[in-house]
Amino acid sequence: MTNEAKQDETQRYALEALAKKDEKLASAYALCGLPPPPGHEAGLAGLLRIVMAQQVSVASARAIIARLEEASPGLKAENLIHFDETRLRGLGLSRQKAVYLRGLVAMVEGGELDFRHLVELDDEAAIAYLCRAKGVGRWTAEIYLLFSLGRPDVFPAGDLALQVAMQRLLRMRERPDTKKAAAVAKRRWRPYRGAAARFLWHLYRHPGLPD
Repeated sequence: MTNEAKQDETQRYALEALAKKDEKLASAYALCGLPPPPGHEAGLAGLLRIVMAQQVSVASARAIIARLEEASPGLKAENLIHFDETRLRGLGLSRQKAVYLRGLVAMVEGGELDFRHLVELDDEAAIAYLCRAKGVGRWTAEIYLLFSLGRPDVFPAGDLALQVAMQRLLRMRERPDTKKAAAVAKRRWRPYRGAAARFLWHLYRHPGLPD
């Protein structure tokens, strides 16, 4: 059974709490149910999977990650540090993605990126900590906090799919921009914005998404 066919029971409490105070979310939740479980682990491997998936199709990302994992099981820094750009390009990475991967691996090996320290930081501090790395912007950092660390109140407001789902859920005339989406999420869904974000992605993909 794939993740898409499963339900993430860890999100039930938060979504039911949100449904009690948000009628529109409640109606959609009754239709769509719980989102699937997250697919990223914590640590370098989880962050690399997110970075490798940037600006490519899901199929391309999966193929690249599969080749990386075959070449370096576990995607461990001590192994990947020996991969030069030529070898990474041979695995299907673009020149830019190869630079990003090598930079992240070097930061881990040099102690500049410590995932144990990261978990001790609050959300904004953790985002700033991750964004020091080349190839990691706010969206990537938020996705990592949400899907790899399970932070409960992170909302990647710049995500296009989230904006589209929010527009349709709330019957907004226009798709909200990042600032508007962040403001709406803060007003309606704190302190469970992470669960709301997970649900909106689920709603975006759901065949019963209301018009």
